[in-house]
Parts: sequence; C-alpha cells; structure tokens
Amino acid sequence: MHPVKQYFGHGLPYRPLGRFKGKLIAIEGTDGAGRSTQIAMLKEWIELQGCAVLETGWTRSNLMSKTIEAAKQGNMLDRRAFSLLYATDFADRLENQIIPALEAGFVVLADRYIYTAFARDWMRAGDTEWVENVFGFAVVPDLVCYLRVDIKNLVPRVLKSGSMNYWESGGDLRLGEDIYDSFCKYQKRMIKAFDQMAERFNFEVVDARVSIEEIQRSLRSKIQPLLSKIPYDSEPKSPATVHPIHSTPALLPA
Repeated sequence: MHPVKQYFGHGLPYRPLGRFKGKLIAIEGTDGAGRSTQIAMLKEWIELQGCAVLETGWTRSNLMSKTIEAAKQGNMLDRRAFSLLYATDFADRLENQIIPALEAGFVVLADRYIYTAFARDWMRAGDTEWVENVFGFAVVPDLVCYLRVDIKNLVPRVLKSGSMNYWESGGDLRLGEDIYDSFCKYQKRMIKAFDQMAERFNFEVVDARVSIEEIQRSLRSKIQPLLSKIPYDSEPKSPATVHPIHSTPALLPA
C-alpha cells in the first residue's frame, strides 16, 4: 500500500492528502549546479521505465510567472513580499499540477522546491521560521536530491554560460563591489544554507563537480528504488509521450 503523503506544515485544510501512486522528486541546488540539464535527462529515462512524468519548476505557474518577473525588474519589493509572491506561484502549481499528477500516478520532477525559498530567506533575515510557516502547505517530497558544487567549480560554469545575473548574485544585498564579488559571496552563503538543510531534511547529496554523465548515474541510482514502487501501465505508452534517448542509454546503463 502506498504511504499517505504529508504536508510540510499546516497544509491545505480543504485538501486532504491520500495514498497517491505517484512520487514527488525535488532536485535542489544553487544556480549553475546543472539542475535543468539533469532533469531533462531524468525525464526521458523515467518515461522509458514506463512512468508518466510531470516536470515543474520555480516561478512557472500561469498565475504568477509574469508578475514575479515584473517585480524583479522593478526591484521595489522587500524580501517578505517576494517570498509571498513565490509562495503564491508554488501554491498554484501545487494545487493545479503537482497534487493532481501525484493522484494520477505520475512522477513529478521539481526543479527547485521550497528549500530554495528557505535558503534565500535565511540569507536575508537570518532564520527560516517565518518562511517555513508560509510554505507549510507544501507536500513533503518522497526524495530530495541536492546537487552540491563548491564555489571553485561553480564560478567557471556560470561565467561560461553568461548567466551571472542580479538576483542570483545577491545584488539586493550589496555584498560586493561588483557583480562577480557579490555572486561569489552570495553563492557561498547559499551553499552553506543548503548544506545545513541537507542534514536537517535528509537530502540525498550528489557531487555536482563531476561530469554530467556521472551526476546522472548517481541520480538514477537514488531514484530507481522509488520507480519500482509505482505500478506500470498495462499498455505501453505511445510515441507521443515517450521521447527516445539517442546516445544516453549506451553511456548511462540503467
């Protein structure tokens, strides 16, 4: 029998959780840790195992994504206002995407979860009690994989991608004389926050300093036991829902 899903805190009083067939897997880590690349590979691999997959990510709700982007451009809101915007985005995705998918037996892959909000708020306020209460309606994931990378390996990746932006550099905190200095200090704090949460919330820590293929192997080894607990469809999926991996299976055996 599938265990009853649990809320992180107070939950949604009008939305009791049941024994869902699906599994919720969160991939956490700092900017530049490689979450998006790994999730794309995981999605294809999980689908080939016979499971339907829903991918969701931070600030992707139809309700709030444009509002949050506009708020970032204006840079007029304090940290609590931003946390509430992110919480609204998450609530919309939780109720309209994540919970229905879990009920239907999907594997839900979340690119960042509530722990990103905890880390950001901790850096700006020194504690997470307030933001943890705000996100108390979140469903506890079945698995959280934390892609851990140190600042020495992170900086070259971000510079190569050209994505050292204002917010991921902690520009609102004025940590350094330029964006590079600010980015290094901000990401060091983010890594510290994630390291602390990894122990507190029992994250599965994955070394993200190694190659993309090695990271993927590690993630698959941690996710495979969850997939074995999901009943497969009696009929094979159609080509429209299963996207073949070209070179990946040979490189990354299941």
